[in-house]
Amino acid sequence: MQAVTIQTFGNASGMIVADAPEPALGAGQLLIQTEAIGVGGVDAVIRRGTLSTSGVLPGHIPGSEVAGQVIAVGDGIDPEWIGRRVWAFTGISGGYAERAVAALDDITLLPAALSSIDAVALGSAAPVAHFALAHAHFRAGESVLIRGAAGSLGISAVQLAAAAGASTIGVTTSSPERGERLRTLGATHLLDRSGGSADAAVPEFDVILDIVGGNALPAFFDRLAPNGRLVSVGVVAGYPPADFGMTLMRSFQRSLTFSTFSLNTVPVAQRNQARADLFDSAARGELHAVVHEVLPLAEAAEAHRRMDAGEVFGRFVLTV
Repeated sequence: MQAVTIQTFGNASGMIVADAPEPALGAGQLLIQTEAIGVGGVDAVIRRGTLSTSGVLPGHIPGSEVAGQVIAVGDGIDPEWIGRRVWAFTGISGGYAERAVAALDDITLLPAALSSIDAVALGSAAPVAHFALAHAHFRAGESVLIRGAAGSLGISAVQLAAAAGASTIGVTTSSPERGERLRTLGATHLLDRSGGSADAAVPEFDVILDIVGGNALPAFFDRLAPNGRLVSVGVVAGYPPADFGMTLMRSFQRSLTFSTFSLNTVPVAQRNQARADLFDSAARGELHAVVHEVLPLAEAAEAHRRMDAGEVFGRFVLTV
């Protein structure tokens, strides 16, 4: 089969299309004929070689989420799955290929009205946004800031916060044009990447979901209201400074909270049910998948080059 492999770690030129062995189908697994592949930030981190993960060697096939049709099942799996359209999490590898395998616990059935392309734009991002808001103890009537809102996770968070009754939804993004697109999805206030704004009325926020991390993260504690909660759900700009907690301590009397969130801590049944519900919402038109562009599998390196250049609003999707 055809697959995209990382031959050298670093920039996107180290990715090539090559013949690869068929994935081995083990007990409890399903084989999927891939139709669409989500291009995620973790794929870029792995490709750059900046994620310390054992077993990631030259020849690695990146990709963690696919959608397509089940064509075979391993021992212990009901053959009735064959022919069904599914979204699947493949781990940290194996997605950028014509066929992929996933465990039954990592499969979600797709509604008939939801395309495979939209499924991989939502399948990982929307559940993270959903549970991160819950982790922050967000309640209707509170204000929310999404830091790094132009990616699929941030876009999902904006929509879910709006649907859940947020009083104010602030976003940080790299351009006014992206900000205006986020307004159409529910954002009410636009901030620049430093957290500043030309709008003097921008308030403090009860909840901040931070997808960016990096050196600027501590400055956003100043954007929290008393009893405010900042939840880190990504570090696409790297880790914050080692002493970032001192900013919290200097605001001791404001009772601020910092926490991290990973979907790995949510029980399998809960996250799968949430994903199925979110897919149903998308099929009804209540939640919108935002796809930056659809490219063929052979152009995966081009998608990564443009991600590295910061050219993405939503998600790149590869098709087979």
